[in-house]
Amino acid sequence: PPRGDGVRHPRWERSRSPPRRDAARRPRWEQTSQRPSRREPDGSSEQRERRPAHREAPIHRQIAWGKQIAGRDASVESILALFANEGHQFSVRNLATTAHRVGKLGGRRVRSDRRLETLAEACRARIDVFNSQDIGNAAWGFARAGFTDERLFRAIATEALRRINEFNSQEMANTVWAFATAGVAARTLFEAIAAEALRRINEFNSQEMANTVWAFATA
Repeated sequence: PPRGDGVRHPRWERSRSPPRRDAARRPRWEQTSQRPSRREPDGSSEQRERRPAHREAPIHRQIAWGKQIAGRDASVESILALFANEGHQFSVRNLATTAHRVGKLGGRRVRSDRRLETLAEACRARIDVFNSQDIGNAAWGFARAGFTDERLFRAIATEALRRINEFNSQEMANTVWAFATAGVAARTLFEAIAAEALRRINEFNSQEMANTVWAFATA
């Protein structure tokens, strides 16, 4: 029969001492009195600290800016003025579209505009989040404008190589055309695009094929 008050108490109550948590089951940071450190993605925290923070404007503003950049009434001056005022909040798509439109509308006469240098710096700083369309458009636009900064084109080549499987035929053609026009050597990138183009040759239309052939013959 049970002793005392007839209630069966847990063993720890009988010993008047609280239960000890098994240290093996405790989180390691609790055992060492330190919180766990978050694992940094590739590039390490040091790189992230060196990289300036970029805050994009809300999507409705990106759409409005995109319409201004690509609109029929847009001019080189209006696009570059918009970039000068709001470019620090542009999405990568608007950065790439700005480069493409400035090159298309202005050609080489905008080559010496300091705002083009600022645009190139903005693109280079965020090139790792450009997709294949952004890469092709930006490369084409800068080359068309006669802006041939090697740091920018090296950054474009590196990211293009990383995303080569994402490129469609037009993006491949635009990219090799841009490097050939800019006169910037990118042998590894050209070899990768050659292999990809051969594998998907039936996707190229006549204009894309002509631009690609010209680029390989010129580079």
